Amino acid sequence: MSPRHHAVERLLIANRGEIAVRIARTAHRLGIGTVGVYSEPDRTALHVDSVDVAIALGGSTPAESYLRGDAVIAAARSTGADAIHPGYGFLAENAGFAQAVIDAGLTWVGPTPEQITLLGDKVAAKRAALAAGVPTTSMIEVVDGRVDGDVTYPALVKAAAGGGGRGMRVVRSADDLADAVAAASREAASAFGDGAVFIEPFLERGRHVEVQIMGDRHGNVIHLGERECSIQRRNQKIVEESPSAGIAPETRTALCDGAVALARHVGYEGAGTVEFMVGADGATITFLEVNTRLQVEHPVTEAVTGLDLVEMQLLVAAGEPLPIAQDDVTFGGHAIEVRVVAEDPATGWMPSTGRIDRFSIGEATSEEGDGIRIDTGVRDGSTISSDYDSLVAKVIAHAPTRAGAARQLARALRASQITGIRTNLESLVAILGESDYLAANTPTAYLAEHPDVLAPAGPSGDDRTALLLGAVFALQREHRSSDRTTPFAPSGWRNLRTRGQRQVWIDPRGDELHVEYEMASAWQPGGAVVESAIVRLGPWPMPDETGALGPDERTAHAIRLLDRSSDRAAIEIDGRRHVVAAEVVRRAVGLDDDGIDAVAVHVRSAAGALTLTRAPRFVLHDAESATGGPISPLPGTVIAVHVEAGESVVDGQLLMVVEAMKMEHKIVAAGDATVTEVRFDVGDRVDTGDLLVALDHGDDA
Repeated sequence: MSPRHHAVERLLIANRGEIAVRIARTAHRLGIGTVGVYSEPDRTALHVDSVDVAIALGGSTPAESYLRGDAVIAAARSTGADAIHPGYGFLAENAGFAQAVIDAGLTWVGPTPEQITLLGDKVAAKRAALAAGVPTTSMIEVVDGRVDGDVTYPALVKAAAGGGGRGMRVVRSADDLADAVAAASREAASAFGDGAVFIEPFLERGRHVEVQIMGDRHGNVIHLGERECSIQRRNQKIVEESPSAGIAPETRTALCDGAVALARHVGYEGAGTVEFMVGADGATITFLEVNTRLQVEHPVTEAVTGLDLVEMQLLVAAGEPLPIAQDDVTFGGHAIEVRVVAEDPATGWMPSTGRIDRFSIGEATSEEGDGIRIDTGVRDGSTISSDYDSLVAKVIAHAPTRAGAARQLARALRASQITGIRTNLESLVAILGESDYLAANTPTAYLAEHPDVLAPAGPSGDDRTALLLGAVFALQREHRSSDRTTPFAPSGWRNLRTRGQRQVWIDPRGDELHVEYEMASAWQPGGAVVESAIVRLGPWPMPDETGALGPDERTAHAIRLLDRSSDRAAIEIDGRRHVVAAEVVRRAVGLDDDGIDAVAVHVRSAAGALTLTRAPRFVLHDAESATGGPISPLPGTVIAVHVEAGESVVDGQLLMVVEAMKMEHKIVAAGDATVTEVRFDVGDRVDTGDLLVALDHGDDA
């Protein structure tokens, strides 16, 4: 019997990021003291400032810090903590760690070690589900890399341990099976320390639906409804909602009843999630797994039930019975959560690392603002590292209807800005307004079937023009405020007759935006001065071979700068007023270093946000260095090398695999070549821009 028999007084949170901040919030509301832990890169992180006291674990990688169970328990003892909450990830589903916590005389906030062991093994969990009467498909176990059984395609190779979509591969032909098994096993071993995998049928265009369960030590088990999490990339969720809008009432009942039956069968304690796939026919139900922890997407359940799941976890861990029965659980409205991640959907969800210059979600970055809940572990100045996952923030909207929640959430995201890294903010806005999404046609194939949402154009028309001019006049204001030589002269003044100032700006898609403007000032009644300008957009006339200029067919726009400050401006364009926030930066993602006057401006309005880069007027023509091979697209660790010096390779051949943010990135050859040097070995750290494999392309170089 574990020693969990008294209310928690001081809680150690064995995690980082948004979940550590979120757990601390509930603990403090309940009057519980909090202890945090941190790695060296996290020494100034938000979660460290969100607890009463924090203990350094040292190191930078998870293995050197957050996965050190002995150090976490020692931190609890040294600070007088009497309980440990693991959050999700890291040690949350580690039965050995749970047992060590209990053996140390501390309260473990989670299921029993035995339940973690049973349900954490997806093969054993399937057997338990069958015994409990939960519907599931057949499975084929993989032993020492051998597949014993007939595989039906498409099939899903899946890690027996862990979660988060790692160690999973969809296989569509027998020719790809061996490579998929090897890759999934390697990824599972790296992520979870267990390379065991199994194979099950893959349901095309199914829905990923999961049920939140909660049990106590007294035999009580309830469900808190379902969540749909079908919109995924790399088998990891990015949009989650409750209730599911794509299943029938009888399917919902079957899912919830099945989840409770399985929980009762194993005597489940604490919070857990039973995951299912619902087939395209809406009736086929396949059991997937049980996550023996709090889920990333738990806020949508909290929104529709009004319950605090962390508070319930702490009560159950202390030996208390569940505070409510199944009949007491009520559901209201619809909640949608999106995950803002440091990845670029337009480039295959390539992770982005670096320092966050500005972090602003909606109208505020507090927990609740205009009906929007924000769970995050970052702030201005935070650093996104390749050592941890790419989650930046979770943004949740709750409204009476699904359509209302989608509108509310899209508005908050359009008004958001995260600079210094690339994120999926614009893609999320596009999803929330897309017709199939609004019609709840959201199978797991949604993103593959809607590639247009991965690289949306962002604000268009007058809204895009306002953002462009917001950037132009923010830079103009900065130049004027720093001018110590000719402050008396109007902006753009020349001592020769000439046209207005001409600039070329580059938008996130690489398109060139040509701007020409002439500034003027007008005195208003009462002595006020209103700055104005004539702006022409589009390429300016260029001379032909005779030197003659062609006709200027650009439209002239009348601009008034009605109100300006260091970070915002009210801009009137042909009588239409726009408010644009702007930040001029000399360092930005994608900003080339070859221009001596390169500059970028982050602009934001109610219509959306953009980062616009002014093309440099002068370029430093340094000698180009031919890399002669692929370079690392991001910081990470080499986990596989597939070639050696002297080997001939063909176009598209796999050269190396780099892991970053818990995801594998394949490095392939661009064209036929000969390997002249392999620059890194397995286990080596690489940085963005590092030449990984030197290639000799011969005469085709």
